[in-house]
Amino acid sequence: MESSETLRNKCGGCYRQFNKKEHLVEHMRISYHSVHEPICGICNKHCRSFDSLREHLIGPLPKPDCKNIFSIRGCRFCLTILESPNARRIHQERCQFSNVNSGLTTRMAALGLRDNAIIDYTSSRSPRVVALSCKMVGGGSDGSLDLCARVCITDESENVVFHTYVKPTMPVTNYRYQTTGIRPENLRDAMPLKHAQRKIQEFLCNGEPMWKIRPRNGKARILVGHGLDNHLDSLQLEYSSSMIRDTAEYPPLMKSSKLSNSLKYLTQAYLGYDIHVGIQDPYEDCVATMRLYTRMRYQKHRIEAYPLASDPQNRNNYGAWRQNELERMSPEELLDLSRSDYYCWCLDSVS
Repeated sequence: MESSETLRNKCGGCYRQFNKKEHLVEHMRISYHSVHEPICGICNKHCRSFDSLREHLIGPLPKPDCKNIFSIRGCRFCLTILESPNARRIHQERCQFSNVNSGLTTRMAALGLRDNAIIDYTSSRSPRVVALSCKMVGGGSDGSLDLCARVCITDESENVVFHTYVKPTMPVTNYRYQTTGIRPENLRDAMPLKHAQRKIQEFLCNGEPMWKIRPRNGKARILVGHGLDNHLDSLQLEYSSSMIRDTAEYPPLMKSSKLSNSLKYLTQAYLGYDIHVGIQDPYEDCVATMRLYTRMRYQKHRIEAYPLASDPQNRNNYGAWRQNELERMSPEELLDLSRSDYYCWCLDSVS
């Protein structure tokens, strides 16, 4: 049986217990618990990522009560708890993308025939969010230098907005055919890198100067991808970090272990199907990252006036000058003061 003193010093988010209230206050200063964290639908525990939530529910040492309920009513993809086993079955069939991929292979195969840019950045109905992926060939004496040789951009409806082979600016020493499917003839008359770079940059900025791009209510497009730093580097392209949504660096999708949270792993774990079986296609990567992004964006979180710890209005939430006041607060009151230290993608749906 927990004592009242222990409960008083128990974090209202992750349920860690502390000997002294001052230790709990210090924990709240650095934990950044918020409504945007993945939360167990059974015990309401806050977790730093969906991977740690998965461990809480079905890991090597899960919480027994949560594990038992999850095994009956939990979705293994989005980790939601449903009202009944039947509701879970219906939900999980919709949550798993395996059944909607019948046309994906056909569309991927057709991309090889569509080497011309088809970007239309003048349309008033042009997409607000796009996904980008590149496939690299090798340069340098040992073929280890990544050179962009193929690029694809899709919209939220999985339509191809832009696709082309790209002619690298230096000799290719390894075409990496087993994974890229790229041959020398694909690059012989390909679009020059500078030409592709200019078209993509104009499309992403959508008429806004780079220095004027703002995260909300602007014309520039949100760019989704996995490991986008590497892709943009290979295109020698700069883009505003406030408009980038990278599934490789998004805290709720990060793994709790040191193992790589590869796109292959994320797609299997959260979408329910396999990618990168044989030759890898940039269209397949665009579709997977966009599906992950939309799944994260459409999470329903409580609306907060100032949702980030970096907002000026929140900077003194746990100010040292408030120490005595904070130590008199309940764990629930301390949790209510806490704000996220990352931009939750659910905020894109209200911008």
